[in-house]
Amino acid sequence: MNVLQTSLHGVVIVETTPFSDERGLFARLYCENELADIIGQRHIVQINHSRTHSVGAVRGLHYQHLLHAEMKLVRCLKGRVWDLAIDLRANSPTFLQWHAEELTPHNARMLVIPEGCAHGFQVLEADSELLYLHTAAYQPEAEGGVAYNDPALNIAWPLPITELSQRDRHHAMIGTDFLGLTL
Repeated sequence: MNVLQTSLHGVVIVETTPFSDERGLFARLYCENELADIIGQRHIVQINHSRTHSVGAVRGLHYQHLLHAEMKLVRCLKGRVWDLAIDLRANSPTFLQWHAEELTPHNARMLVIPEGCAHGFQVLEADSELLYLHTAAYQPEAEGGVAYNDPALNIAWPLPITELSQRDRHHAMIGTDFLGLTL
């Protein structure tokens, strides 16, 4: 596994090298030993899977508040997505900046999104599937979200947005009084 730094403080890409032969493909998706410098004392406590049918659909921008804040490790198992992390951490050198990566099964990349960052993605290929590894269990009372079209973030979505959940349509804009998430 090869770890690459991104422009966002603490957000990294993990590249893997799948083994392929006449039978098909084998790839290591997670290795606690090789990712120890990133994971630290955290443990993977929940694994989720999503499938999104429509090209242009957006999920996000989601995060969990203090005490239930989580690191997410996100991989694309099928299709193609534009995966996005937004730094919402108070006093971070990259506060309110975002970084996006195209994730596919072929590029075998995983985006690691630390606590205090929001996460979302846009589907670039129909029926795309993501695998999420989480360091904290989902707690509905701790969920937070940011509007996908917040001018403070100026996100350049690659495609017109075709679908958005009711919940994601109603996330608030970041106000001028937002000082960031404290962890």
